Amino acid sequence: MTDPAKPSSKPPVSRWRGWAFNVALIVLIFGGVQWWKARPLASGEAPLLAGVTIEGTPLDLRDYRGQTVMVHFWASWCPVCRVMDGAVEAISKDHPVISVALQSGGPGELRDFMHTSGLSFPVLPDANGEISSRWGVAGVPTTFVVDAAGQIRQATVGASSGPGLRARLWMASQAE
Repeated sequence: MTDPAKPSSKPPVSRWRGWAFNVALIVLIFGGVQWWKARPLASGEAPLLAGVTIEGTPLDLRDYRGQTVMVHFWASWCPVCRVMDGAVEAISKDHPVISVALQSGGPGELRDFMHTSGLSFPVLPDANGEISSRWGVAGVPTTFVVDAAGQIRQATVGASSGPGLRARLWMASQAE
């Protein structure tokens, strides 16, 4: 007979099930995050990027052949994107920049946002995610550098500094 004062050395089955469930959940979450982060961004020839800006102007990446272009995917509701706004605005004064606003409202709302934020770079609205899907963008900010031949030279997910973005543009222009 066992001593009632001594605890059993074997945990109950329900404790094992709880541990197994927690471990499986952690593995599933970790694996899901890794899969999501590893989704392929566009590479090689830049995908189609054409539309009408929030100002009503037609815009087509193909019109920039011969120039290095920064393509910046962002959202008005994204705090990390807001941190990058100043750098993107400054770069747009020296280099071609095409920005794509994901799920950030219609042209009127985006015009108001840009005006209030003191930003003037061109914006293509992507309310339904069609453009971002074509480019493989799953999160914002995501920034691409497209060289003069229309090839993607750099792709970055997450925040980037102004000097970092300028360095990427310079490297792409030197590779031509």
